[in-house]
Amino acid sequence: MASGAIGTVTRGTTNTNRLRRVDRWVTAQPVLRRTRDPLVVDLGYGASGVTALELHQRLAKARPDVEVVGLEIEPGRVRTADEQLAAVRAGRTGFDPAARIRFALGGFEVPLPEGRKAAVIRAFNVLRQYDESEVAGAWERMLARLQPGGLLVEGTCDEIGRIASWVALDPTGPLSLTVSLRLHGLDAPSIVAERLPKALIHRNVPGERVHTFLTELDRLWRIHSPLAAYGPSQRWIAVAQGMRDAGWPVLGGRTRWRLGELTVAWPAVSPA
Repeated sequence: MASGAIGTVTRGTTNTNRLRRVDRWVTAQPVLRRTRDPLVVDLGYGASGVTALELHQRLAKARPDVEVVGLEIEPGRVRTADEQLAAVRAGRTGFDPAARIRFALGGFEVPLPEGRKAAVIRAFNVLRQYDESEVAGAWERMLARLQPGGLLVEGTCDEIGRIASWVALDPTGPLSLTVSLRLHGLDAPSIVAERLPKALIHRNVPGERVHTFLTELDRLWRIHSPLAAYGPSQRWIAVAQGMRDAGWPVLGGRTRWRLGELTVAWPAVSPA
């Protein structure tokens, strides 16, 4: 562990394009366009710095002056990422050699120079190995490192990025839960249960709100199966609209639903 860094070394598993779903969602968030200091942190990027490089590449489409800082508490991973970045600077990869990106040692304390704070902190596949009781403390530390109006995005995905979910938080606390799924070949939306954020993954049991949420998604997915003839996106749009019509606090609309996303306000799924 790095001196002063708060956290535990994770397995470091990562893959190219694994975090495309959450990156796409972050790119659409208003904070990225409004902030005067477009500093984004990729916390716990793992054994390779590729997710931070991809994050910059995607966010730069919405905010060309975005700056990404990749943080890891294992020094060897920082060295590996720096070597990857050197290859980028030398033009030996497909990434922009002029990208504003760097790697550093750090954990949940999110060390940033000159008193700067992040507009967005993305912490993905980091808390899976922790106890649920440790989540609130980790959230609190990261939230303290956000700019006013900043956003923490904490979640989990499978190894190839086809199943993902995340909690969005601002300095006041949790705001929403998003599930994002590859719709082609999807049997049931509740497959996301095994990739829920740590705050919810053990709560998928009768009597908990998130269990009710996933049960209703599955029910509507079955009901709208005839729409599969028009493509899985049309089927998912009908599911999302059905959730909204049933009174679920669904955020966003068809633009996001077409991507296999569904976002609900946090109180609808928070632990009972």
